[in-house]
Amino acid sequence: MTSLPRRRPRSIVGPIVLLVVAAVAVASLVQFAIMFSGPPPFPPPVLIEDLAAGLKQGKTPARMRAGRFTIVSGAPATQNRAGYPSEERDAAIALAIGVPANQISGRYQRIQAPGRDALWGDFVVIWNGPQGTRSGLSAPRPMLTAWHRLTLGSTLAVLGLLTLGAWLVARAISRPIRRLAAVAGSMRLGTRTPIPEEGPREVRELAAALDTMQKRILEQAESRTTMLAAIAHDMGTPITRLAFWVEQLPDDARERAVADIDEIRAMLATVLRFARDERVDACERVELGSLIESLIDDMAMAGAPVAVESGPRAIVRGDSQSLRRLFANLVDNGVRYGGSTLVGWEIAGDGVEVRIDDEGPGFPRGAEALFAPFVRGETSRNRATGGTGLGLAIARSLAEAHGGSVSLGNREGGGARVSVRLPVEH
Repeated sequence: MTSLPRRRPRSIVGPIVLLVVAAVAVASLVQFAIMFSGPPPFPPPVLIEDLAAGLKQGKTPARMRAGRFTIVSGAPATQNRAGYPSEERDAAIALAIGVPANQISGRYQRIQAPGRDALWGDFVVIWNGPQGTRSGLSAPRPMLTAWHRLTLGSTLAVLGLLTLGAWLVARAISRPIRRLAAVAGSMRLGTRTPIPEEGPREVRELAAALDTMQKRILEQAESRTTMLAAIAHDMGTPITRLAFWVEQLPDDARERAVADIDEIRAMLATVLRFARDERVDACERVELGSLIESLIDDMAMAGAPVAVESGPRAIVRGDSQSLRRLFANLVDNGVRYGGSTLVGWEIAGDGVEVRIDDEGPGFPRGAEALFAPFVRGETSRNRATGGTGLGLAIARSLAEAHGGSVSLGNREGGGARVSVRLPVEH
């Protein structure tokens, strides 16, 4: 039985182009419908015979009470602001009323309007006759006519519809990218993280490239660790032979030579440990406060000037031995360079922040460089004061393997502060 060919994933370009075309099409169709729904946003004209009838009666005709014009007694205050005088319009209104033209005075917004039997736009017409003064005023136009309201409402509705559609499409497109970013952020050296291949074709290609890159990096790291282990093993034999011949030296020379050999062995062990610490399997639930208090108690019993300030309960997921080595390295550095060390911690957001404070001179500028392997804050080659230059590198490697970070800083009152932040489990 033959299997069907695997369907090729769609490109991310298609949904984007479709969204743009759909938005333009919908907006154009709505605009077309509005234009031909009419009428345009202009008030209809007022027939001169209707205005004349209202002036004769002294009130607005019943069929004109929809708001096209109003009849009032007396001259309105807006007389001088209605428009332009027109003897032709005055004469036409006087003829319709049946009075002399000199009794009519008006101001008109649109003099050159089509037709002679209607008034277009705003107007004020005043009849000074034997009955007194009567005025006809065009009804004030609202800020938004029905046509304007229809246009505005349709535009807002289309805008809301297109915004919702764009949000849904963008969310569907960005969802696999966000998942891929989250997986990439959780990658740790030494552990291969499965990378989901989902979403549009471009995102799947990116996921495949990331997986290939992760595989190459892990292979290179494994090769480096294997090489370091082989070097350490191969150097053990000549070092052992060297130690045998050293025993035949005079006492003073033998003691110095034995110390150098021990230093070489310690450096090899530290380098090998640094390489292997990148492959921590963080799978245990560890109560961080108890681990730190136990470490500080052991170091204090050994005579180290260290103290601890107890903090809240903090559960982290990781390897207890690796975490103990992480904080032991940092506390040792604090004692070596600062004389004494105080350790405390607190919960901050979704993580726990551990502070290691000392009473030394603090970190110099560019302290970030101290995290690089074999970079030492003490420039001499004396291991009693400067170490191997791997303590902070190992600490950062262990913290990152547990999803955390290490930062260096100085306190306001003097002394250095090393901060370790690890994610907590609730």
